[in-house]
Amino acid sequence: MNDRDAIEHVARLVGIKARHTDGLGRTREVSGGTLLALIEAFGLPTDPARAMRVLAKEEREAPLGLNPVHLVQAEAPHQALVLRPPVGCREILWSCLLENGEQRSGRVTEVEGERSLMPLPDRLPLGYHRLDLAAGGITARLSLIVAPDRCHLPAELGPGARKWGLSCQLYGLRSAANWGIGDFSDLGRLARAAGSCQAVALGINPLHALFAAEPLHISPYSPSNRSWLNYLYIDVAVVPGFAEDETVRALTGGEWFAATRDAARSSEVIDYGAAAACKRPVLEALFRRFRISELGADGAARGRLGEAFREFQRSGGRALADFAVFEALDEHHGADNRVAGWRGWPGAMQDPRSPEVANFADAHRDRIEFFQFLQWEADRQLAAASTAGREGGLSIGFYRDLAVGADPNGAEAWADQELVVTGASIGAPPDAFNQTGQDWGLAPVNPLVLRRQCFAPFVASIRANMRHAGILRMDHVMSLDRLYWVPVGMEATEGAYVAYPVGDLLRLVALESCRQQCAVVGEDLGTVPEGFRERMRSANLLSCRVLTFERRSDGGFVQPAQYPALAAASAATHDLATLRGFWLGTDIAWRSSLGLYPDAGAARADATTRRRVRRLLLQALVAEGLLAPERLGEFLSDSGTPTHTPELGDAILSYLARSRARLMLVQLEDVVGESEQANLPGTTDEHPNWRRRLSLDLDEIIDGTRLWQVAALATEGRLRAARG
Repeated sequence: MNDRDAIEHVARLVGIKARHTDGLGRTREVSGGTLLALIEAFGLPTDPARAMRVLAKEEREAPLGLNPVHLVQAEAPHQALVLRPPVGCREILWSCLLENGEQRSGRVTEVEGERSLMPLPDRLPLGYHRLDLAAGGITARLSLIVAPDRCHLPAELGPGARKWGLSCQLYGLRSAANWGIGDFSDLGRLARAAGSCQAVALGINPLHALFAAEPLHISPYSPSNRSWLNYLYIDVAVVPGFAEDETVRALTGGEWFAATRDAARSSEVIDYGAAAACKRPVLEALFRRFRISELGADGAARGRLGEAFREFQRSGGRALADFAVFEALDEHHGADNRVAGWRGWPGAMQDPRSPEVANFADAHRDRIEFFQFLQWEADRQLAAASTAGREGGLSIGFYRDLAVGADPNGAEAWADQELVVTGASIGAPPDAFNQTGQDWGLAPVNPLVLRRQCFAPFVASIRANMRHAGILRMDHVMSLDRLYWVPVGMEATEGAYVAYPVGDLLRLVALESCRQQCAVVGEDLGTVPEGFRERMRSANLLSCRVLTFERRSDGGFVQPAQYPALAAASAATHDLATLRGFWLGTDIAWRSSLGLYPDAGAARADATTRRRVRRLLLQALVAEGLLAPERLGEFLSDSGTPTHTPELGDAILSYLARSRARLMLVQLEDVVGESEQANLPGTTDEHPNWRRRLSLDLDEIIDGTRLWQVAALATEGRLRAARG
């Protein structure tokens, strides 16, 4: 075996793909340097012989040859484990502790040598159980997870259903009541209004916790921790004690506060620093009041709210404690080296289990409890917003969003450094939109460690983001099957795909979906592995179908009747132009002005393609009877100059509403008629990503006629599609 063969052999053992096809259809052979860098990122020696010995030793030392976790197919009877009993073993004793506390036990007397089948207990309930085995003096314990093969689908998304939902960027909601950033009270009002318009769901951007100590870290898709919430969405005015507290009145009654809050409210883009500067001291004052009134000097809960907070702490367990300790440490040490993150803290503080961190937690108990209080209050307000929506008729509820990864400098990476890979980041190979590939700067999860941890971190993130939701969108859902890792210090073109246990992960998603009664939408845009969409469909995951990507081989638009049924259809996403922006070419203008095209020719080619796509879309609208042929000149002149009107936007939305997709989503930006998009991929500060505010106030949207007009056309189109 030569060096390349040996390296590829080790790569295969851990799931690193030595070659792949990129989004441009080109086959790429991964360099030896990349393979070695990723092998090292797995925590293995870069010498292939040593790496193979480490892997062989792990397999050899596995008790009875078993993995620490086994997924049981709920729908399949008579399943068995394959064991490696010791020589001379004549029986296997087993004991199964079910999740509900019930105990089952038995023995197997037919032991068949080096590889023996042990039948699993029949009729195990769905859930997370523990199996203990004893054979020939060797014991083993594993997690036994019984999971279904399909996700939950509510009646509104069942066969024949044709429903619609609204989506928004929560931070961008403008209202007279909020403090310069959309909050959970705004969300509740919008949810109630959407329900009254016959929408079944309200989509929102990821609500993940960012960095409390650094309010200018604003991307919801680059979170510190995906299981906790961004405290800036708290409506401070409804936190218990706000109206009565004298300190709060003094803080909010001053000239500086009024000027800062009013400036934040009137700003065209969100000033996260100003919003945090207004909210943080008031929340701290309210927490001090809460401790006195609800917890008492001894910390014991006094009233209903105090008891609820203590229960929230207990149920959050170590995960909540770790997050709160990180927040306190980041506040204490983060300013010293914001670029390096927690790796720039004093050495002992980089280890969440060190005695020094424990001492810090003891010395800063009140501060840590403050960060737990923020999570409790955020969760309370999100629950209240969800209730408001359902009471208003939003029958499915919130459509939440789970980012594909976390920031390597954040709480998630600090708390579990064995699981989160530090030597690589998540990205994507070259495709038509990004010909040099993408490096998203997010930390991937080590699939080998994930299995060793019985998938508990994955389950926790899924469960946390299904909370108070009826649908969960999984960003870059292909990560269940494979993820493109880019070694630190290398170009995005030099990455490689790493395989993940897709069968097990899909079942875990299905299990949590059924338990939480939460449907799942997989964002399957980009380079999709062969056969992956079929696996999604078999597991009842809805596919994402975006109008501009749904094209035939001749370039024409897919007819509404040809959309897949198990899908969520939309005109755009946060990374794409709004309807108005697409038609007017606002996104192309931005890319040109910022120099994002490799040369002027590429910019001209993109503009030429857009002119052609506009004509094709008009032809599709005419074919569907949504525009009269003689009116096409109103929207596109002979020279190709575009004109956008609300009527054209309505025709496009009606086209989508007629699709076979069971769910159709309308962006609030398209209701309002915005031309600017939430995020322009390939930029950070050059474009106001994640800072755009809607041009209309929430009252204007809810009390105006436009939302109701869009709701009427969406409802009519959905009814037409349901009738076939």
